[in-house]
Amino acid sequence: MDAETKARNETRARIIKAMAHPTRVFIVDELSRRERCVCELAVMVGADNSTVSKHISILRNAGIVLQEKRGNQIFCSLRCPCVLNFFSCVESVLSASGAASSAGVQG
Repeated sequence: MDAETKARNETRARIIKAMAHPTRVFIVDELSRRERCVCELAVMVGADNSTVSKHISILRNAGIVLQEKRGNQIFCSLRCPCVLNFFSCVESVLSASGAASSAGVQG
């Protein structure tokens, strides 16, 4: 593998790793519906603002999420809504492998 291909694959892996946590998957899914304040997400997740902010920071550093400060609140939105295509692909893999039914996942 040449250096350019290796670098590209490392970048891809970094983005996938950023989404490899149930809370971050939830956050991305919620942001697909509309922008949210960190405080809203914290309530939805059932965690404190600092924990949710750390998750959002990981997503932001991977280029998945944008943040905008308005007064005392920080609002988040998806930078690239096409990331949801990845979720569709994951659901297809689950269906094809039968993992969805054995894990109790419904789609």
